[in-house]
Amino acid sequence: MRKINFDLDAMRTFSAGVELGSFAKAADRLGRSTSAVSAQLKKLEEQAGTAIVRKSGRGLMLTDAGELLLSYARRILELNDEACMALGGAGLEGRVRLGLQEDFGEQLLSEMLGRFARTHPSVRIEARVARNAELISQVQAAHLDLALAWNAGSGTPHMETIGTYALQWIGPADRSLLRWQEKREPIPLVAFDAPCVMRTFATEALDHAGIPWRLVFTSPSLGGVWAAVAAGLGVTVRSRFGMTASLRVMADGELGLPPLPSMELAIHRAESALTPACERLHVIIRESIRDQQDRFQ
Repeated sequence: MRKINFDLDAMRTFSAGVELGSFAKAADRLGRSTSAVSAQLKKLEEQAGTAIVRKSGRGLMLTDAGELLLSYARRILELNDEACMALGGAGLEGRVRLGLQEDFGEQLLSEMLGRFARTHPSVRIEARVARNAELISQVQAAHLDLALAWNAGSGTPHMETIGTYALQWIGPADRSLLRWQEKREPIPLVAFDAPCVMRTFATEALDHAGIPWRLVFTSPSLGGVWAAVAAGLGVTVRSRFGMTASLRVMADGELGLPPLPSMELAIHRAESALTPACERLHVIIRESIRDQQDRFQ
C-alpha cells in the first residue's frame, strides 16, 4: 500500500479553521484567500480518501473522519513546530525570569514552560505567579525579565500590548446556586483583596447603574475567588482566562448586571532588548495567549 504524506500547510489551515470556528477567519490569520483555503481542504480530503467536513446550515461540521484527522493534525503540527524551534535555538543557554498574573498561572504556565523546556533544555526558567501590582514592580526593579500582566493604566517603559479583552461577570456553572437572586438582595460580590482594578470596575459599574451590592468574600488568591463563586456565594469580574468548568460567563443583562469595560493584556519587559532566550519565550507566550483566545471566541 502506497503511503500518503499529508500536506502540512493544508493540515495547518484545517486545524486553524476548526479552532477559529471559521475557515474564512483561518484564511485571514494565515494570509491566504478563501479560494486557496478551499483548495487546501479539498486536497486534504483527497489525501484522506474521504470527506472531513460537511455542510451544516450556513457553516461546516467535521465528519467522524475529520475529527480523527484533526487529533492527528494537531499532534503533527505541534511536533513540526517544536522541531523548527529546537533547531532555530540549538545551543541556546542562559536564564529567564518570568512573571505571570494569576489568571494564567495554572492553565498556561505548564503549557508554555513545557513547550519551552522541550525545545531549549539548557535554558533555566525561574517563574513567579503573582498579582498585577507586584509583577509590574518586579519588572521595574529588573527582578523579572518578562511578565504577562494586565495593563491597569500603570504601564512599563518596555511593554507590548498583545490584546484587549472584555471583562465578564462570572457566576457558578450551577444556576440553582444563585438562590440569593430570588430574595432581591444586593448583588453579592466576590473579589480579590484591595487594591484590585477588576474589583473597582465591578463596584463602579454597579454604582453607576444604581444597583446595590455587598462584598461577601475576599481572597488574596484567584483560587479562592473561583472557589467562592463556584459555591454560589456571589459573582465576580474577571476575563475568561483561567476559568474552570465550575464557572460560567453570565449572559448580557443577566440579573440586571451592567456592561463592563475591556482591559489590555501586555508582556512587560525589564529591558528594551531581549536576550535570545527571553525572545524565544516571548514568542511562546504570544502564541499561547492567541491559542487560548481562539478557544473561547
